[in-house]
Amino acid sequence: MGNQRRSQPVRLKYTFINAHRREFETAVMCRLLGVSRSGFYQWLRNPLSDRALEDQRLLGLIRAAYMASHGVYGAPRIFLDLREAGETCSKHRVARIMRANHLKAWHGYRTPRYVRGQTISLLTPNTLQRGFTVPRPNTAWVTDITYVRTWEGWLYLAVVMDLYSRRIIGWSTKPTLAQDLVLDALLMAVRRRKPTHTLIHSDQGSQFGSDAWRRFCRAHHLEPSMSRRGNCWDNAVAESFFSSLKKERIKKRIYTTREMAKTEISDYIDRFYNRTRRHSHLSGVSPEAFEAMSNRAY
Repeated sequence: MGNQRRSQPVRLKYTFINAHRREFETAVMCRLLGVSRSGFYQWLRNPLSDRALEDQRLLGLIRAAYMASHGVYGAPRIFLDLREAGETCSKHRVARIMRANHLKAWHGYRTPRYVRGQTISLLTPNTLQRGFTVPRPNTAWVTDITYVRTWEGWLYLAVVMDLYSRRIIGWSTKPTLAQDLVLDALLMAVRRRKPTHTLIHSDQGSQFGSDAWRRFCRAHHLEPSMSRRGNCWDNAVAESFFSSLKKERIKKRIYTTREMAKTEISDYIDRFYNRTRRHSHLSGVSPEAFEAMSNRAY
């Protein structure tokens, strides 16, 4: 019923309201017909075509979705938001309206160029072999480290991602590259997921080749896997997450304190990336939504 009411030409509603203004209150008619009173008075001053009026209505919805994503979403993801809300407009129309109103997704970082190394790890074999699509949760996890600038110095971030849903299941921040940075992130993941036999893939950073790392993995039923030296593509999914974090939330800023950066990172991971952010690999749903759909299927 709601979709039928929305599909009625807005101009016909304005025409009806104008014809019955002496019989009924304008505000009441606008509310019952699902149009804005300000839009009606604007139409009286400068009547627009049905298409232009519909574009104005869609623009309000598009702006709301754009702001909710902190300026991250472009037309493809906003189109999915509108479709989920029951709208029937096309992706091309959303893109046209966004261009006309200067609404652009943030693209602040370019993917860095790396030299493609071929050296095989002498520590741990590359068991994952870029098998980034897995059939079920806890089949394979990936982990990596990045850093964020603050006026107090660097803040280092380690994350653990489940490749099945691309969900960040563990993370840790520290002011130094101490061993417990990666162990704390992995411990969070283990406590949340309780793996029985899971591959854990990393690059060849010293933290991932330590005795403490190997002992932890053995004690918690984790099988280590390592990228070839100097080959970022062997851990491309973790690299992609860091790129999204930096272009969608950090946006080249320098935080005043490490605590401020830590709060922003936690908010991005827990409230936006895992719960809300639409992921192209997951058919346009968030990691949490993808896992929920999978649980219902099983």
